Amino acid sequence: MSSPHSTVFHAQSEQMSNSSSITQFLLLQLADTRELQLLHFGLFLGIYLAALLGNGLIITAIACDHHLHTPMYFFLFNLSVLDLGSISTTLPKSMANSLWDTRAISYAGCAAQVFFFFFCAVAEFYLLTVMAYDRYVAICKPLHYGTLLGSRACVHMAAAAWGSGFLSALLHTASTFSLPLCQGNAVDQFFCEIPQILKLSCSQSHLREVGLLILSCVLGFVCFVFIVLSYVQIFRAVQRIPSEQGWHKAFSMCLPHLAVVSLFISTGMFAYLKPPSISSPSLDLVVAVLYSVVPPAVNPLIYSMRNQELKDALWKLMNR
Repeated sequence: MSSPHSTVFHAQSEQMSNSSSITQFLLLQLADTRELQLLHFGLFLGIYLAALLGNGLIITAIACDHHLHTPMYFFLFNLSVLDLGSISTTLPKSMANSLWDTRAISYAGCAAQVFFFFFCAVAEFYLLTVMAYDRYVAICKPLHYGTLLGSRACVHMAAAAWGSGFLSALLHTASTFSLPLCQGNAVDQFFCEIPQILKLSCSQSHLREVGLLILSCVLGFVCFVFIVLSYVQIFRAVQRIPSEQGWHKAFSMCLPHLAVVSLFISTGMFAYLKPPSISSPSLDLVVAVLYSVVPPAVNPLIYSMRNQELKDALWKLMNR
């Protein structure tokens, strides 16, 4: 008769062997017929190319036009780079799987997706917070703008955003992939998403990663509150402008930005904090698209449509 200690040891050994035997994961299959798979491929390809074109044009215009070498465009340059990194982490693999009629992603590839997506997403949100501060100082404290947002300060703030994203991604990736997995290898998402991987865990140690996710979401919510308060102050300052065209322009630029930030944080927090009882493949898929695909694709439109300086730079670039 085996002792309780030997039973526990055997169970733990089986868990570890199951985890170590996983060499690949199976991503969510978005369509079960060849026609729908090709439709999914075409849809994601269109979105991806639009994001590449929009963000690529912004990066090129800012880099080539010395008139755009200002704090606002420096942060926008960084945002476009992160948007490209974020959407390039998730969509290409999903498109390739649909094209080749497969679901597989290697263990290392899955870990890389988690790391790079978390890195870009966290760095982007901190950068959006910095951009809200930049707009607040420019509109509400214009006399102090040169002092508070000098070139060195801008570099430090951008570096802090990138560094925070890197450390956060490293922590979450290491925590997630150190867990023993014994619930199979099927990830119910079109990319490797931490909550879906945690569902495969057979250990209560996944609560450690859940705690880290809660902490990250709390920090994200604090940043979101800071962004909202910054825009409230901006709206108050803009309402004092006697020119109706001036405050209409400010509102038309700020409100879309605030809408995308709100969509990003609300759907992201919902995806990572929702209880398993309300989880379903279709709901999870819609939420994932809203926080991982929509922002990188629409950010170039939001920051270029109402920005005459950027439009002029793009026009000069295309007419060279």
